[in-house]
Amino acid sequence: MSRLGHLGARLYRGEVGYDFVGKRKIWYGISILITITAILGLAVRGLTMGIEFEGGAVFTTPKTSASVAQAEEVAERASGHDAIVQKLGNKGLRIQISGIDTAKSDTIKTQLSKELKVPAEDINADLVGPSWGDQIANKAWTGLIVFMILVVIYLAIAFEWRMALAALVALIHDITITVGIYALVGFEVTPGTVIGLLTILGYSLYDTVVVFDGLKEGQRGITKQTRLTYSEMANKSLNGTLVRSINTTVVALLPVAGLLFIGGGVLGAGMLNDISLSLFVGLAAGAYSSIFIATPLVADLKERDPQMKALKKRVLAKRAAAAAKGETADEPRDGEPHDGEDAQDATATAGAVVGQRRQPSRNNRGKRR
Repeated sequence: MSRLGHLGARLYRGEVGYDFVGKRKIWYGISILITITAILGLAVRGLTMGIEFEGGAVFTTPKTSASVAQAEEVAERASGHDAIVQKLGNKGLRIQISGIDTAKSDTIKTQLSKELKVPAEDINADLVGPSWGDQIANKAWTGLIVFMILVVIYLAIAFEWRMALAALVALIHDITITVGIYALVGFEVTPGTVIGLLTILGYSLYDTVVVFDGLKEGQRGITKQTRLTYSEMANKSLNGTLVRSINTTVVALLPVAGLLFIGGGVLGAGMLNDISLSLFVGLAAGAYSSIFIATPLVADLKERDPQMKALKKRVLAKRAAAAAKGETADEPRDGEPHDGEDAQDATATAGAVVGQRRQPSRNNRGKRR
């Protein structure tokens, strides 16, 4: 078995673990700091909206010896607007100019053909109106709201309302961080970005549901024992699914990293950049939020329940009594069964022992007969 697999087995059995839930205030502070930074970046720098949302024209040239700086200077002089130029894999250029109309695009195309020494008929011009981008944005917001509502309803039915609320907070946390990174980095927001943002919701929710499933299994019969509080049980369940969550996230991040750093960085593919950056940031934020935000938040909410408060008092009282006697509360004394499931095991064992004792008595009766 590999070291990671061995560690996962020990985490699952509770032999080792890290106190994620106990140190939740640290994670809350880090998340608040990151979220505030993202919001400030969004408020100060704002999002760089792509041409699909602002309207304009995109000119694609065939292979040319002109540099990016030269093409940018020619496009800005011909249009009077800022231009974004990208070098394509075929050594052509993609020139994006916002805020121009159809009549002006013909003039710009002629000027580009003349100064870049490219035939005008080989330059492809695509015009985009701002209304198309507005439709995409409205549909994206509608899809996001509907998705959030359905997620809350499903989690409330499958788990409970506290887990649904924690998952919703984690999703908002992931979206805020991803959008803030876009504002700070300065990447353009395009339809590909919208697709990436909507995609990470599913990945983030998957990680959260995996952790919540282990939490749901761990909380069964928790009030019938006095060894663990709810927070301690939640932390044990979280450690049990930790390796699985990490493996799932790493496997998902590897191909996305290939798209971002190789497809976007080396090949210069703009659409790959738009999708892969949002996916990369969103997947990492989703793995973080499911471990450091969602589960500790559920523990906080559950600890306010009267039953869990009473359980915590019983657990602490038992530990105080055991400490006064110089014993360990988690380990029973000789002849004393464990609480909860351990008590059931002890009862079953006792029954087996009784059965073994009864058998000779029946034999003895047979001999007497």
